[in-house]
Amino acid sequence: MRRILSVLILLASSSVQADLKLTVFDCGQLIFSDVSAFGLSNKETAVRELFVPCYLIQHDEHLMVWDAGLPLADVGQTSGNSRYEKSFLDQLADINIEPSDIDLVAFSHMHYDHVGAANAFTDSTLLIQETEAVAAFEHPEDNPVFRAELYNALRNTNRRSLNGDYDVFGDGSVRIISAPGHTPGHQVLYLDLSNYGPLILSGDLYHFEASRTLRRVPGFNTNVEETLNSMDKIEELLVTSGATFWIEHSKQLAESLNLAPAFYD
Repeated sequence: MRRILSVLILLASSSVQADLKLTVFDCGQLIFSDVSAFGLSNKETAVRELFVPCYLIQHDEHLMVWDAGLPLADVGQTSGNSRYEKSFLDQLADINIEPSDIDLVAFSHMHYDHVGAANAFTDSTLLIQETEAVAAFEHPEDNPVFRAELYNALRNTNRRSLNGDYDVFGDGSVRIISAPGHTPGHQVLYLDLSNYGPLILSGDLYHFEASRTLRRVPGFNTNVEETLNSMDKIEELLVTSGATFWIEHSKQLAESLNLAPAFYD
């Protein structure tokens, strides 16, 4: 309980409620014939498709991107294990937003299916755990799911290096929660939406509903113990905060969501 207390204190909202909106974008699908790499047997889940989302957060006059989808080169491809119909950048343009309009960009982690459009956001300030920055920019060869060419344009841009949980706007409404294990600096996002209520975006803490139910760790995670500790931390936060939990890759969840140009507030 002690470890979550500081998080809860920081989650307290300010007396003036920010105008906070969340927009969800379809940034592709991943298709698998075998899910054993995710720590599940093929008999433990019938799911073989994962949704790949991108998110836009509007906090008063500020814009923030959370996760940036599959590689832009995947748009329109019909072979392989990915499907991506319309790029994140084109979907942003549909609502009159250009990459240069984005103030802040953050990724749950730097795997290729979360940073596909990252290089477009060189005018934005990158919010990244220091451990993730070292892994992604200094030693990408150590993680086969990192593709440095997708995010290397951010290497020398404005950056806020994080060392744990972080209150993005200083009012508790948008908070990055450190949850390492999947990668060295994996993180999830807490949002305190006025109408929808508190919400946590999972990153890749779990990929499937069964991953959460059965408490399974993918074989490609960087640290099993850290992953399990992060699961405990976020599950405890869900209970104490009363937040709704979105498993980002859940196709079942995606089919129930209102996608862009709709938004949650």
